[in-house]
Amino acid sequence: MPSLAIHRLPMAHPGDVSALTALIDRGAVAAGDIRAVIGKTEGNGGLNDFTRGFFTQTLMLLLARETGQDLAALAARIPCVLSGGTEGALSPHFLLFAVDRAAGGARGLALGTAFSPPTPAEQIGRDSQIEAVAQAVRDAMADAGIARAADVALVQVKAPCAQAPGPGARAGDPRLLMALSRAAAAFGVGRALGDIPEGGEDALLRDRHLFSNRVSISSGIEVVANEVVVFGQADGWAPGLTAGVAPMADLLDLPGVCAAFRAAGLEAAPAVPAAQRGRVLGVIAKGEPDAAGAIRGARHTMLGDTDLDAQRHLRGALGAIVASVAGDGQVFVSGGAEHQGPPGGGLVCVFARD
Repeated sequence: MPSLAIHRLPMAHPGDVSALTALIDRGAVAAGDIRAVIGKTEGNGGLNDFTRGFFTQTLMLLLARETGQDLAALAARIPCVLSGGTEGALSPHFLLFAVDRAAGGARGLALGTAFSPPTPAEQIGRDSQIEAVAQAVRDAMADAGIARAADVALVQVKAPCAQAPGPGARAGDPRLLMALSRAAAAFGVGRALGDIPEGGEDALLRDRHLFSNRVSISSGIEVVANEVVVFGQADGWAPGLTAGVAPMADLLDLPGVCAAFRAAGLEAAPAVPAAQRGRVLGVIAKGEPDAAGAIRGARHTMLGDTDLDAQRHLRGALGAIVASVAGDGQVFVSGGAEHQGPPGGGLVCVFARD
């Protein structure tokens, strides 16, 4: 009967795993128990963001040294979901998820992982990617022992992209292909959970009213397959941890942000009291600039700025809102929320101790 542990660790630079090394050295976590990593690096979050691959390489080198396992084998079983861009108040950090198979209980927060087969550029944003992600979600649920889709709190996916898509790709612009990859992965999760029961590749980026409130997707050229992490309630897992999830209607939806913290058993009116901040183990937020060009009737300029990418605007703005509620800049805020919450909105997930 397993037990899930979550550690939120700081990063002094994109290759810094010293905080994890310290945990391993003092016996606070066993390297072989590490199942997934979700983190924010300080790059630009774009196609040429080397910080994500740099961190992944450094992490896998550490785990290979500690476990004696092959680098490729580790990378093939440990999802490393990284989002570049720590604009404004955001602080580089990563969430480490470890599973102790010797401990457990009646029912608690469970984690499961799975990888799809490699997804070449010509399959990105197509029905084949949607179905591959859906199957990986089902596999991850089985890995966690989550019996019902209703018991899933959040699915985090790192989806592939291609810097040089080639003639067979659905889009020649790598940035559009990255968005299509996120959208297809969101549809795949929604299909597996029953949140998006219909719609295929023709609906991607078009029918924004098809979405799931339980999915967070990042995309990048540093991965070749869809890497899936599922969180939810399952029998046999130790109690004591909670994942509170709530949608955001738009970028200014402070009540929606607070609702996620309250769903995790925390007071947020709107900020989490200082006495409760130690219970917060990690925060994940997804958002996007409203494609209509306005928020609550007021025009925004995020999509038309030729000096600063729209996602950097988004991360800086949403990061300030979420971090002010959490009372901590170590929050995972990622742009590109296609089909991951209401159009122009997104979602927030809070991991906390009971």
